[in-house]
Amino acid sequence: MLRREFLTVRNRLTAGDVRAAGAALAERALELPELAQARTVAAYVSVGTEPGTLALLDALRARGVRVLLPALLPDNDLDWGAYAGEGSLAEVRHGGRMALLEPSGERLGPDAVTGADVVLLPGLAVDARGMRLGRGGGSYDRVLARLERAGARPSLVVLLYDTEVVERVPVEAHDRPVRAVVTPSGVRRFT
Repeated sequence: MLRREFLTVRNRLTAGDVRAAGAALAERALELPELAQARTVAAYVSVGTEPGTLALLDALRARGVRVLLPALLPDNDLDWGAYAGEGSLAEVRHGGRMALLEPSGERLGPDAVTGADVVLLPGLAVDARGMRLGRGGGSYDRVLARLERAGARPSLVVLLYDTEVVERVPVEAHDRPVRAVVTPSGVRRFT
């Protein structure tokens, strides 16, 4: 029910709203010390009315950062590929779901994410504790579990709209907090 409410609000946004938010989001995210020092960042390509990420991906790449993007596997786990610019993306439809933009080059395997210094996570909301509400597919829960098993400790940052930072979201035993949320108006850190 909560997921549906956040998606309803997002679906009211215009293409111009999404573009403007994406530009502001990139500007705020690029100020993060974690991204300034990162050599490898695992990110994602926004779809639909998600906060836009392409400006951020291109800015990171221009800085010489290796950007890894996910490719959805049949079991909802994620494989990874390197981002080489917008032309390196392919539109992929998975069943009846929304089409995703995925890297068209070599697949690096699900464990490639363990080498990231920062993981930029999608979501629908984050609460005052840094707990993220995802879309419910479990793909990023698997990523976070993989990072934990590998002993990898990248900075976890969620990218959202300002209205999606809330007091509380429901939490399950496997959920992990993020270090920060970036919205078009700024950055909020969690302890």
